[in-house]
Amino acid sequence: MPITVNIKNLSPFDLPSYATAGSAGMDLRANIEMPLELQPMQRTLVPTGLFIELPLGYEAQIRPRSGLAIKQGITCLNTPGTIDADYRGEIKVILINLSQELQVIHPGDRIAQMVVQKVEQVRWELVDLLSTTERDAGGFGHTGKA
Repeated sequence: MPITVNIKNLSPFDLPSYATAGSAGMDLRANIEMPLELQPMQRTLVPTGLFIELPLGYEAQIRPRSGLAIKQGITCLNTPGTIDADYRGEIKVILINLSQELQVIHPGDRIAQMVVQKVEQVRWELVDLLSTTERDAGGFGHTGKA
């Protein structure tokens, strides 16, 4: 069952919505007045014009759009970016151009997707010993090639 989230939209674009019944994310659009050029390896902060009021116990994750990544080499840094339930500022997206060519973001372009998730907070319990597992302290690559 969907949760209700208060949203303020200062952009001229429609509210984020799910493209299909099975979609997990909603597209965010660039709220810019003129096209934005991104040189190779350049990063920038792109406003969306959206402000949200998440209920306690939820976060919004900002993730790259796969089409933008494969077609233009543009992705999000700090991925997934987290919007906390107590944040009330504008949602902005950190984009980077990983391609070898100049890329252009136009007003209203879909630049990222937002997924709203339930989160749990942790209560730490300090102990002297942890239980053991088959893996134990095996780190990066531990379960890879023999």
